[in-house]
Amino acid sequence: MPNHRNVKPFLKWAGGKGQLLPQLQMYFPTELEKGSIAKYVEPFVGSGAVFFYIAQYYGYLVREFWISDVNFDLMVTYKTIQQDVEALVERLSEIQTEYLQKDEAARKAYFYQMRSRFNQQRSQPNFREKLQANVERTAQIIFLNRTCFNGLFRVNSKGEFNVPYGRYKNPKICYADNLYNIAKVLQKTHIRCGHYTISESFIDGNSFVYLDPPYRPINKTSRFTSYSQFVFGDAEQLALRDFCLRLHAKGAKLMLSNSDPKNENPEDNFFENAYQGFSLYRLQASRHINSNKDKRGKINELLIANYPVSQNL
Repeated sequence: MPNHRNVKPFLKWAGGKGQLLPQLQMYFPTELEKGSIAKYVEPFVGSGAVFFYIAQYYGYLVREFWISDVNFDLMVTYKTIQQDVEALVERLSEIQTEYLQKDEAARKAYFYQMRSRFNQQRSQPNFREKLQANVERTAQIIFLNRTCFNGLFRVNSKGEFNVPYGRYKNPKICYADNLYNIAKVLQKTHIRCGHYTISESFIDGNSFVYLDPPYRPINKTSRFTSYSQFVFGDAEQLALRDFCLRLHAKGAKLMLSNSDPKNENPEDNFFENAYQGFSLYRLQASRHINSNKDKRGKINELLIANYPVSQNL
């Protein structure tokens, strides 16, 4: 196992898997450690906690990495770090110096000015176009993520970033060493943007696929406005199940995360019914994003796999 560079996601992310990694790694397919997995594919990459972990610990065994997401701006950030990390670090350092020199009122005004520019400059993405590095837009995203309330990435139905200002005493905006190490990881990574089904063409029987889709709400009040403007309801969850069945037929190893409806309703068998023939496991996670601190705490999440994992536990 190679030396651990301590590469971490460059964005804070609601539902990020950093805290679950010690549990998740026990459920990886044994083929990953044996070296028989040629490709790692993550079609809902988000902040990439699982991707970065596997790239660091198994990168010497896996020949290809493929990451994608429907969020165009998110994938631009990955492409920018891959292609132009020096310029990004320089721009983030400038923003950090400028921001930290300001008093509280000026910081708040600076934040909303940056958010306004970000939303005004957004374009309607054509997912068929090749992603290009965009230093300024990537710097805006990282700045907003590091200084907004609760460190969220959230957009409304129009695709506009709508998280309010967060009051932080001394936020660090430019993690230069981490960005340089991420850039190294991304050199052997294929970056795509679009619906998760675009990954079907490059997934084969030697692939390990981790899917972390928008979670199914466990009750009527738990809906979280997503990091993209696209709806992901029960019909979409079942379409994802059908996608998984197609990948299963190819022989790919699949691992999927989702919410556990039984946290609220023990009779809710949505995922048991949807993923018949797959293995379902329950992992204990912490809920951090609820605005009511009394409702934050431990909660079960589902892990669904199409391979046996008992030998790892």
